[in-house]
Amino acid sequence: MSKFDPYDHLKVFPNPDGSLTRFLKLPSSTATGDVDGDDGGQAQQHAVLSKDITLNADKKTWMRIYRPAKLPSSGKRLPVILFFHAGGWIQMSISDALNHETCNRLSADVSAIVVSVEFRIAPESRLPSQYDDALDAVLWVKSQAGDRDRGERWIRDHGDLDRCYLYGVSCGANIVFNTALRMMEIKPPPMRVAGVVLNQPFFGGKKRTKSELKLATDPYFPLPVIDLLWELALPPGTDRDHRFCNPFVDGPMKQKVKSLGRCLVIGFGGDPLIDRQQEFVQMLVEQGVQVEARFDDVGFHGIDMIDTRRATAILNFIKEFVV
Repeated sequence: MSKFDPYDHLKVFPNPDGSLTRFLKLPSSTATGDVDGDDGGQAQQHAVLSKDITLNADKKTWMRIYRPAKLPSSGKRLPVILFFHAGGWIQMSISDALNHETCNRLSADVSAIVVSVEFRIAPESRLPSQYDDALDAVLWVKSQAGDRDRGERWIRDHGDLDRCYLYGVSCGANIVFNTALRMMEIKPPPMRVAGVVLNQPFFGGKKRTKSELKLATDPYFPLPVIDLLWELALPPGTDRDHRFCNPFVDGPMKQKVKSLGRCLVIGFGGDPLIDRQQEFVQMLVEQGVQVEARFDDVGFHGIDMIDTRRATAILNFIKEFVV
């Protein structure tokens, strides 16, 4: 029997300089472009409009912004959802068709402005680079709303920053959690976060959980792959009990959690991370956080990427959560 190779499983190859060669090429989608007005030809062809905007040219970070083509006739402002994609820290992009369609559906079904953030990926950029990029995006959104002359008009004219939500999937959920805590350190805070959505959050730790041991050979997300992803993402010289990976070992972090606000946590029983996700919910409850947990006994990590029924269920959870 050949030895299991987590690099091969992830379809990547480690280079001598510490970078990765990535062999997985996913289909991509382009934005519709900035079509002004509901009666434009392109606006009639699409339920959702989208456009790309540079976040930080030096860091090569950017965003894709979505809004419903048909805006409320009442002029009511729309909630703003900042979206952070999955990919195990090391791959995927907001231009991937999968992420693009997720944001299209999110914008249409929730009736929201969605800001999908292209953060830097590991190991070329290790943590906390991704948290820095996320905070850059939060500050950017805030600045657009406050600039009457030069602000990005979809956000300036139609966004409601009193209803701003952070939504992340897998490693994106880890980014969302840490970014929400970072925002508390800024006085005054950049904007009010009305809710945080963590879909199958990616946390870890040196001590194995029962679900990690039980599902160590999971065909999609086996334990050696999980360990490698943390090895590639965490700062050099640290381990899986670093606070970026394990939120349960840091006392000051737990104190910050008290001010987190409303949270929606989603998970599946066949995910090796399910025990950590449920322990995370318990920690939130113990700290007095208003948390809604949606756990399904059936399903695996990333099931919503291939199962449209589960993707729709998650979308409905978010639609109910966004008020």
